[in-house]
Amino acid sequence: MSETLGVTPGIAVAPTPRRYAIAKRMLDLGASTIGLVATSPVLIGLALGVKLTSPGPVLFRQVRVGRGGRQFHCYKFRSMRADADEEEHWRHVRGLVGSTEGHESPGTWTPIAHDQRVTRVGGLLRRTHLDELPQLLNVARGEMSLVGPRPPIPYEVELYEPWHLGRLAVKPGLTGLWQAVGWGKLSFDDGVRLDLEYVRRRSFWFDVALIMRTLGQIVTGRQF
Repeated sequence: MSETLGVTPGIAVAPTPRRYAIAKRMLDLGASTIGLVATSPVLIGLALGVKLTSPGPVLFRQVRVGRGGRQFHCYKFRSMRADADEEEHWRHVRGLVGSTEGHESPGTWTPIAHDQRVTRVGGLLRRTHLDELPQLLNVARGEMSLVGPRPPIPYEVELYEPWHLGRLAVKPGLTGLWQAVGWGKLSFDDGVRLDLEYVRRRSFWFDVALIMRTLGQIVTGRQF
């Protein structure tokens, strides 16, 4: 899928210096390929865990919005019941994004507390972020990068104010400045400001620093 989101025509795409673009793509392709091979036993084990503990597909495929408003299918290990209603998540997102006044959002950008749709194994996958490992496929395919703003769901983008759209100027990532610095601690608007700061400051070594910081958080069990 490479469709452009109809509600956001003409999203400006930030120009990327050629050397950085080449180096970033080489890092993405090399790391995602190595990651998929190195974690293949883990991927198989997680797939079996999902399959044996709840009916439904192992992978959850969801439409997300990427660079310039182009849509793609994002992959995750399924962490919710197969019959889960997405209406609850839509209301949750609307409460965090759609209720903004000016530039201040109430509350922090966090998952739904005590979400009854999440399976037992799914809860573990979410806490450890292992549900996102299949997104290495999206990175290898060039739809995502290792580092960049997290890819939003289309109905989230429909709630954006014009200045929020700047986070769609670059390729979405597995992790980003928002995740590394303040995930679960900041309002949506403040998180977007960090994404926009990443767009302005992005460079190869900045990407490496954010990757290392994220890996450190995963190893130490810190929330991000």
